[in-house]
Amino acid sequence: MHKNDDELWETEDLPDEHPEDEDDEIIWVSKSEIKRDAEALKKLGVELIQLSKNALEKIPLDEDLKRNIELAQKIKKEGYRRQIQYIGKLLRSRDVEPINQALDKLKNKHNQQIALLHKFEQLRDSLIESGDCEPIMELYPNADRQQLRSLARAAKKEQESNKPPKSSRQIFQYLKELSDDE
Repeated sequence: MHKNDDELWETEDLPDEHPEDEDDEIIWVSKSEIKRDAEALKKLGVELIQLSKNALEKIPLDEDLKRNIELAQKIKKEGYRRQIQYIGKLLRSRDVEPINQALDKLKNKHNQQIALLHKFEQLRDSLIESGDCEPIMELYPNADRQQLRSLARAAKKEQESNKPPKSSRQIFQYLKELSDDE
């Protein structure tokens, strides 16, 4: 070997181990993370399948996905599992953020309705227990005080004589009507 050949090897441009252009960095995703993402999409698919038709209309879905969800709602046995997997596969190729936002909005509305019903139960129970109509009159000024008192007395008598709570149910329905009128 000549001295010049050795110099060529040393001075020859070898590929850089640390390229200057770091923007082209490859992001590695583990198999476990891919599986977790797929499972999350299948769970989202199950949530969509469990919705009623009215609620499903409020979610931004394309026709193909909506048709497959409606099909899954009709399937009962083994095909159901495969249909869920297929819906999960369809969701992988779509932006699920608008779907998640619409679902959260529906759940929040449902939770607000449940909280309102619990409030009615508390108002009813305190009315029957104390006979005081004032908390209800403050919330609903157009409420009929005389009707509330008579229903409360009847409900108290029903409780004491272990009869079915007909008047108690009527108070609850009256409170629901009052809130709907507002």
